[in-house]
Amino acid sequence: MPTPPPAIGIIGGSGLYQIDGLSDTAEVNPSTPFGPPSDTILSGQLAGRQVFFLPRHGRGHRIMPHEVNHRANLYALRSLGVRWIVCVTAVGSLQEQYAPRHIVLPSQFFDRTSRRTEQTFFGNGIVAHVAFAQPISSGLREIIARVAGSLGYTVHNGGTYVNMDGPAFSTRAESEFHRKMGFDVIGMTNCPEARLAREAEIALATMAMITDYDCWKVDDEPVTAKMVFDNLQNNAATARDILPRVIEQIPEAPDWPEHSALDHALVTPKNLWPPETIEKLRPILGRFL
Repeated sequence: MPTPPPAIGIIGGSGLYQIDGLSDTAEVNPSTPFGPPSDTILSGQLAGRQVFFLPRHGRGHRIMPHEVNHRANLYALRSLGVRWIVCVTAVGSLQEQYAPRHIVLPSQFFDRTSRRTEQTFFGNGIVAHVAFAQPISSGLREIIARVAGSLGYTVHNGGTYVNMDGPAFSTRAESEFHRKMGFDVIGMTNCPEARLAREAEIALATMAMITDYDCWKVDDEPVTAKMVFDNLQNNAATARDILPRVIEQIPEAPDWPEHSALDHALVTPKNLWPPETIEKLRPILGRFL
C-alpha cells in the first residue's frame, strides 16, 4: 500500500470533542489489530495540512480512563499517516503556581499505572526498546508554548505529569505524596499515548489543561467531578483557539528525532521477524520492509 502523506493528529480530551476550522471533512473508521479506536476519526484540512481528530473518551464522554484503547487509537492515527500529535488533556494541579485554567506543557512523565502490556505495539516475535528519556517532542512543545503565549494564555513550558490509573480522583495522602515527589500535574491517560507515539515514530506533545488543585489544597474544596467539568468548557474553548495556529507552524517534513525512534530500538534480527507480526505492524515498520 502507498505511504500516506505526513499528517497531523489531534487527540481531544475531556470537553474537547471537535476541532473548529476543518474543511473538506470526512469520517474515517480505520480497522486495527488492537480493536476499534475510541470513536470515528474526523479527517479534514486546516491551514493547508491534513489533520485527523480523535476524541480520546469518545464523543459524549463514553469511555472511562482505564477503558481507553490507546494502542488502537495510536495505530489508527499512524496508519493514516499521522507523524505529529498534539494531545489535549484535563489534569489536576499539584503546585500552587499552576492554577485552574492555566496550561502546562509537560516535558516528563512519571507512570504509576499497571497496564504495561497495553503500552507497546511490539511482542509476538519482534522485540523493541525505544529510548524514552525525553518523552515529549521538544520541537512541538516549543511551537505550542510560543503560540499559547502570543495569544495571552498563561502557559507553563515544562513539568512532570504523573499518570495514575483512576477512575477515582486521588486521596489526600496520594496527592501530598505526588507533591513531595516534585510532580506538577496529575492525569489518567497521557503517558500511554506518549509511549506508543514514540514506538510509532510520531512526534507528540501535550497541552495539559488544569481543571483543579487535585485535593492537596486543604483551604479549597476537595476536587469533585462538578468542579472539574465546570472548568472543562473554558479549557476546551482555549484549546480550540490555540490548535489551528499550532497546526500552521508544524513543518511538513517528518525529520525530527522522534521520526526515527526505531533506528536503534529494534532488537530482533529482521530475518527472524514472524510474517504475521510484520503484517500486523506494517504501518509502523514500513520503512524497514
